[in-house]
Amino acid sequence: MGIIQDTNLKGDNFNWIGSVFYFGYLFWEYPANYLMQKLPLAKITGFNVIVWGGILMLHAACSDFAGLITVRFLLGIFEASISPAFLLFMSHWWRVGEQAFRTSMWLSWNGIAQIVGAVCSYAMARGVEKHGYTALGGWQLLFLATGGLTIAAGTLFLFLVPDSPATAWFLNKEERIMAIERLRGNNQGIGSKKFKKHQFVEAFTDPQTYYIALFVIISAIPNGFLTNFKSLVLKGFGLSAQKSLLYGAPTGAVQFFASLLFGWLADRYRNRMAFAAVAMSISLLGFILAVALPRSNLNGSLAAYYIIGVAPAAFVALVSCISSNVAGYTKKTTVNAIVFIAYCVGNLIGPHTVNLKDGPMYVKAKTISLVAWCVSGAILIALRFHYTRSNAARDKKMRELGDSYEHRANQEFMDLTDIENPEFRYTY
Repeated sequence: MGIIQDTNLKGDNFNWIGSVFYFGYLFWEYPANYLMQKLPLAKITGFNVIVWGGILMLHAACSDFAGLITVRFLLGIFEASISPAFLLFMSHWWRVGEQAFRTSMWLSWNGIAQIVGAVCSYAMARGVEKHGYTALGGWQLLFLATGGLTIAAGTLFLFLVPDSPATAWFLNKEERIMAIERLRGNNQGIGSKKFKKHQFVEAFTDPQTYYIALFVIISAIPNGFLTNFKSLVLKGFGLSAQKSLLYGAPTGAVQFFASLLFGWLADRYRNRMAFAAVAMSISLLGFILAVALPRSNLNGSLAAYYIIGVAPAAFVALVSCISSNVAGYTKKTTVNAIVFIAYCVGNLIGPHTVNLKDGPMYVKAKTISLVAWCVSGAILIALRFHYTRSNAARDKKMRELGDSYEHRANQEFMDLTDIENPEFRYTY
């Protein structure tokens, strides 16, 4: 949309603009999770969304590389809490067996954003170039429009979304009790404002933390490449600059429906890792075709690119394990921080797998992404084995204890970690 020319970007400036967002995200991830434990969850989330929208609008005022990296860094800071906060909302409101599909319901809207963004980008770029409706560039109009909509959404969120079932304005007292009671089987409670040092330490000693973080960091490398260079990849297929904006829309549709489908299947058949691996395999096929097909095969290349859009469904299933399988509020917020720091690192690496001299097909970056997703699929299988082995060991221990085991009254709401609570079982 002309941002490179209008802001006089040179060399690898565009790569760093893609990366610096994640430096801000990385810098603020743990403080953001700590504040989410101490402050009202919905209020701090709504505030961050509103400020994020304002910073997005400020992008339109930037005229050089320095301005862009400054607002991108700030954008990362205020996004750092959003996905982790939504995962906490999942554990506050829904049973473990409902969380994969519920997680897919909000993460899938990244796909809708891609559709709306692609259509609006095309319309604005075409309108500015052909009709000259405004002195602003199309990219500036896009930042102003999406930033304004974000501020409106954040304002609604601030006033409408409760911090937990205990404070839900749309439930009466009896319904609030029912909403909390239905979560008893989660063995997680609904949050605690007290920071517990032993839970913080446990987050770093629990193997599942590293399985999830490793998957996220490796699978985020292709995401960092595709997110920042989507239009350039599509232009590499022989599309014009404007058409490359519009042709990105079907990827969003694939992501939306795939995330919902695999999220529903994961809860319906109680098998998150298996369906995540299937989603990853489908995306791998897309990357194999993207590397192998010649540039002359436009339809095949586009189909390959769209198939890659299934991958976020695997990410949905994996991150839902944080809300379902990590108990203890300090531990959960700490694992949240670790995992999304890993997400930042992967996305930081992603843009730097691209050398603009490798265009138009960027075979090296696509090959690196292909290998990354192969490794990610193997990690999913290993994590499933870890969960099944842990559950089997707990079942065996409970059988050995027999009648000597005594359930403590309301221990489900005592803010015990998944390791501390012998009745806790992992969902996989």
